Amino acid sequence: MKTIYFDCGMGAAGDMLTAALLELCPERKEEFLKIMNGLGLPGVRIEAETAVKCGITGTHMNVTVHGEEEESVDVHEHSDACANGLPHEHEHVHEHADGGPAEHAHFTPHEHAHEHEHGHAHSGMAEITHRIAHLDLPDEVKHRASEVYGLIAEAEGHVHGKPADQIHFHEVGTADALADVIGVCLLLYWLKPERILASPVHVGSGQVRCAHGILPVPAPATAYILRDVPIYGGRIRGELCTPTGAALLKEFVTEFGDMPVMKVSGTGYGMGKKDFEQANCVRALLGETDACDRRNDGAEGGATGEIVELSCNLDDMTAEAIGFAQEVLLSAGALDVYTLSAGMKKNRPGTILTCMCRPQDREKFVRLIFAHTTTIGVRENVCRRYVLKREERTAETPDGRVREKISSGYGVTRRKPEYEDLAEIARRTGKTLEEVRSSFKEVDN
Repeated sequence: MKTIYFDCGMGAAGDMLTAALLELCPERKEEFLKIMNGLGLPGVRIEAETAVKCGITGTHMNVTVHGEEEESVDVHEHSDACANGLPHEHEHVHEHADGGPAEHAHFTPHEHAHEHEHGHAHSGMAEITHRIAHLDLPDEVKHRASEVYGLIAEAEGHVHGKPADQIHFHEVGTADALADVIGVCLLLYWLKPERILASPVHVGSGQVRCAHGILPVPAPATAYILRDVPIYGGRIRGELCTPTGAALLKEFVTEFGDMPVMKVSGTGYGMGKKDFEQANCVRALLGETDACDRRNDGAEGGATGEIVELSCNLDDMTAEAIGFAQEVLLSAGALDVYTLSAGMKKNRPGTILTCMCRPQDREKFVRLIFAHTTTIGVRENVCRRYVLKREERTAETPDGRVREKISSGYGVTRRKPEYEDLAEIARRTGKTLEEVRSSFKEVDN
């Protein structure tokens, strides 16, 4: 199973995650930069620079807005810095200042949106989703980018006691943070991992200064986003995980814990700007794992463990709308989505929609179900599952390569060619699907 594992031992920020993923597909580096710089984000210019931390060479994403790299409140020159307990080297509040400071200075409650001390414009969630929707990018990339911003807006709304749609984002901060979010979504779309895992997240310690004052680390928005995620502090004082980094991890990572047994095929290092005793980077490892979690191995098969079934009854949606909701749930990482016909109240024919997901993703999928269906209630059923161990191999046939999925355990072995590969050969050669399948079986035997 194609897996990406993020080592967040020095936290996570949007630019660091982007750089680490870019190193996993170096052959597309120029294409990535061309696409990102051609999106028309106001005044934004993105460059990938070589950086070295503690002897390790990696990539730093340099994002400039109107020719300048955004810098925000740097208080280490002020006499009250130490009095407030802020160490000199950790007082920037911008994402790109050291690959881990806060973006919270770029978020402001609605009624203060036009009173920012610097006089910059602000964008609400509606404006940001509108901007994302009109970018020349695949629909899945735009959808995931909007979801990430939704997590940030929800967190900021919770912190400020405001609805998410009344939270406004500082325009300059939005420009470079949006570049980070889109960059990560695009690179993951290209890499197409089947599984994304991460270590527990090092959030730093102490305090950080932002536009609203001095905040504890992790900052309130970051702490809210990282609910149910294992986090820890340490000797490094300052903020290591930003709201954008936290939201990207929450959106894409399905499980946080130790690195699984995996055959690593690539490693990427996304560097922050500052220097610490430890290398200031996010490390991304790309490789193959089996489908099982080694902490939940079945005696004969693959993973065992809990999954969550979220279900709702629908009797006032069209088939097209239900189909679209299924697509959204699957693209967001649901394990499976299916429907059943049912008779509802007042003898109405209806549909039961069920979304299967991992326990840590339940809140995300409950939110998506409410957003994309007409239901007013979602049921949760926690199940224990047993699965076969899965692996994939590629077979050469006279007409091309065909991937084969092999499942085994509990005394059985099942083999199945990948449908998309068979269909592509059938379209290209003019053969029927059954002819291609028979040809594959002859080679496989």
